[in-house]
Amino acid sequence: MAQALPSFNEVKLAWRPSDVTLLARDGTPIQTVRVDRSARRLAWVPLQDVSPALLQAIVLSEDRRFYEHSGVDWSAVAKSAWANVWNTRTRGASTLTMQLAGLLDDDLARPVGGRSVAQKLGQAVTATRLDARWKKSEILEAYLNRVAFRGEVVGIDALSQTLFGKHPGGLDVDESAIAAALLRGPNATPAVVAQRACGVLQLQKLDCKGVTALAQTALLRQGGMPLGEQLAPHFARQVVGEGAMQGSTQATVQRTTLDARLQRFAVNTLRRQLAELSGRNVEDGAIVVLDNASGEVRAWVGSSGSFSDAAQVDNVLARRQPGSTLKPFVYELAFERRLITPASLLDDSPAQLATTNGLYLPQNYDHAFKGWVSARTALGASLNVPAVRVGAMLGPDALVERLNALGLALPETGGFYGHSLALGSADVSLLALTNAYRTLANGGLFSPPVLRGAAATPKRVASAAASWLVTDILADNAARARTFGLDSSLVTKGFAAVKTGTSKDMRDNWCVGFTDRYTVGVWVGNASGEAMHDVSGVSGAAPVWQALVRALHDGAPSKRPVVPAGVVPMAIRFDDQREAARDEVFVAGTEQALWSASTQVRGAQRFGIASPRDGSIFAIDPDMPPAAQRIVLEGEAGTWWMDGKALGQGERLHWAPWPGRHELKLTGRDGALLQVVQFEVRGAEVRTGDSGAKRHRR
Repeated sequence: MAQALPSFNEVKLAWRPSDVTLLARDGTPIQTVRVDRSARRLAWVPLQDVSPALLQAIVLSEDRRFYEHSGVDWSAVAKSAWANVWNTRTRGASTLTMQLAGLLDDDLARPVGGRSVAQKLGQAVTATRLDARWKKSEILEAYLNRVAFRGEVVGIDALSQTLFGKHPGGLDVDESAIAAALLRGPNATPAVVAQRACGVLQLQKLDCKGVTALAQTALLRQGGMPLGEQLAPHFARQVVGEGAMQGSTQATVQRTTLDARLQRFAVNTLRRQLAELSGRNVEDGAIVVLDNASGEVRAWVGSSGSFSDAAQVDNVLARRQPGSTLKPFVYELAFERRLITPASLLDDSPAQLATTNGLYLPQNYDHAFKGWVSARTALGASLNVPAVRVGAMLGPDALVERLNALGLALPETGGFYGHSLALGSADVSLLALTNAYRTLANGGLFSPPVLRGAAATPKRVASAAASWLVTDILADNAARARTFGLDSSLVTKGFAAVKTGTSKDMRDNWCVGFTDRYTVGVWVGNASGEAMHDVSGVSGAAPVWQALVRALHDGAPSKRPVVPAGVVPMAIRFDDQREAARDEVFVAGTEQALWSASTQVRGAQRFGIASPRDGSIFAIDPDMPPAAQRIVLEGEAGTWWMDGKALGQGERLHWAPWPGRHELKLTGRDGALLQVVQFEVRGAEVRTGDSGAKRHRR
């Protein structure tokens, strides 16, 4: 210390609070997170922000001649017995400046057994040098911020907030006396602290009425969150944790991507909606808002807080079934592969789809069927059966591949989910799902969401034209009217594309959508997974989504996206008047004016491979003629491939089977892969060739 006495500014700059303070984009403090468990240290407090009552109590209690001596109170030394002053087990005539010297230099710190005479002398010398170089105000400020008061509490800010629930500038005379008393005995009992505090008050000619009760109450308080708004605890854990994993030096103040006003509005809106739903067995929710261009998180509400019994669970990251919110990606891929168009008629009637676990019978939300409907209506009105039929055209493996490219990180293969994947049977997080919708908003360009740091370079994972078609449908209020009506919570003043979803047994409901600038995702449910009572996506999550979109575009309505290359508009009509004539949009090359249930667009009527179905098992009888046992391959007009070898072209082929597991692929006229199915042939081998039939028993 004698050779390297620090300046006041060096000591102040070296101060490291135990909590990181996160700031919004505009610098507003929004959350604190504790990162150091060794001691509780809060922000450095300037002397002018400390209560005058506290300053007076500290000086009277610890060093009455503080403003008169030069670091060591030689007058006090002269009045004390030499043995008492330099005793290794007593405080003696130790001034505030001498105590600060011990706080700044570990070699001068008071050991458990007390200081040696040499240490006392070193402390006195250092105190004299400190007094010569530092202002009295600097010495007092550094002391109040560095001194340990009780237990893990270090510094006046931590003491004031922990024991009294207020900032240091608000401490009254009784609270100040208790703080001063703790310096003499940090771990003393409440009775002893109260007695010493009374002595400090008497020095000021004040009575001690109430100080005993105050001391008992204050010393029982447990340290909680620091004062101020705590708006984003779950987001803070992610940001601070991410910084720690990257090995960066933890700054005590970090600026984030959050919008303080929006975050505050999101928290309050979610809580109001849950209050509206009281009595329906729903207590939790989550919100995430992403900037479309940058991917930056503008709002992150991981829980409803006091409404929830599991407030620590971050429901932005928890994985749950998304229900119908996966349907847009099913249709986008089908548009991209030219299996269907928005005008294609899909059969909304009872369906039985073979799976490894038996037959899958999808139902609509209202358990009613609409007959032949256009793909626009089927997606807009969120009809289940058509979505499953479109998913079957694609095959679950192709759908898993696309969903993973969108960042949903599904842990299983397509065969695990089967046809129910089109209806949202896979678990996803709200953050990943919202970012997948952001990919639609960006025309099929994907990049991860940004919590901190720079955004990644976007990569194309979906067709811009097909993404625009889906966007156009999700923004079409008339298309969704059959299910949601014309005046639902999905209607906004400006452009917005949106989709709701409800998982099995009403355990979760979702509303995710985007404007020209933002993508908003909302989940409502129970962190425990318990089912809600009569709460759907449009009644649970959608009102929150609508309120957020209105707030985001208050005074600046969202504008429709520009039509990309490869999208062709055309006036269409339906020959049986199933739907009204209208203007429609198509991926270039799939457009046509007249539509009916028998219309084909590049074989769209057969929807990929109609037969055999994925997972089928065929048994060959060696006693039957080979010609009678050929398997019929049916589907869309295209090129058929068996185990990597071309079989031929058309809508129907006959194939002479042989035992084993086989992979059948169908490619369209443009060479795009339409569907892949796998099936098995059991029994005798049957082959046909120029020399005739050959049969082999197995």
